[in-house]
Amino acid sequence: MTASSSDIEKAAGVLRAGGLVAFPTETVYGLGANAEDPAAVARTFQAKGRPPTHPLIVHIGGSQHLDDWVEDVPETARLLAERFWPGPLTLVLRRSRRVPLEATGGLETVAVRVPDHPVAGALLSAFGGGVTAPSANRFGSVSPTTADHVRTELGDAVDFVLDGGSCAVGVESTIVDVTGDTPSVLRPGGVTREDLEAVLGRPVTVPSTSRVRVPGQHPSHYAPRARVVLVEPGNVLAEAEAAREQGHQVGVFLPPSLADAPLKAHAVVAVPGSAAAYARGLYGFLRELDHRGCDLIIASLPVEEGLGLAIANRLRRAAGPRA
Repeated sequence: MTASSSDIEKAAGVLRAGGLVAFPTETVYGLGANAEDPAAVARTFQAKGRPPTHPLIVHIGGSQHLDDWVEDVPETARLLAERFWPGPLTLVLRRSRRVPLEATGGLETVAVRVPDHPVAGALLSAFGGGVTAPSANRFGSVSPTTADHVRTELGDAVDFVLDGGSCAVGVESTIVDVTGDTPSVLRPGGVTREDLEAVLGRPVTVPSTSRVRVPGQHPSHYAPRARVVLVEPGNVLAEAEAAREQGHQVGVFLPPSLADAPLKAHAVVAVPGSAAAYARGLYGFLRELDHRGCDLIIASLPVEEGLGLAIANRLRRAAGPRA
């Protein structure tokens, strides 16, 4: 934890005054506001350029506070909270009247989680309430995993930035709808479907569409400035060469199976063999290729199991509807 106790207290004061605080979680940096202050929540949407119908996640200090923010908590939700909180799991439940509709995009459901980061935990404890916190970046762009990413992208739209180093997970939380009889994953993330199924003892669905709006469902999301093109792993080299011959400044996500293959490209990122390392570095890789002037990024999807499902989800959103 790099933020000092005085930084934590200052950040808590900013939240109480209706300000915006960027802070680290284990997934990405969040743009925090007092969850019970509609004006502060509205500032979050303005700072990000985020549509007001796009719900926010309320971050709380521990599972013991869950009943303060939601109603009708089923046993499934309590079981998942006990196993995965603090951690990269968000539960969608029916909101209590404590949660303003501004935070839920007008829905009667609310997304709630307990972050697993010492700075986030200290901030929530010092503040003593819930904090809405979407990723601290412009809406639709690459999520930030360092404090510098936040400062570069949002600048003085943020009143205070807490620096907690690089995020350990690197992709957003898994969002699970537990309002119905059957839990379903609305956004793959840091808790895998396999982990959920092991705890629940039954299959968990990952529907392509949902009746409940949650973060990360926009057709184009997590996107760099460069256009992202998804291809089959065996076609990465040929597609990169064809794009280079067409005059593109090509960036390539080179899969481990092609690590020793000859490749001519403007910039190359060697994809880690570990899914955890890939997830942790994904947004940094996208930012790096933007920084190096690429206008086109060629990538293939990982095997969609474990964290690979979350990585594939982010790459598809980065590529947009054309994916």
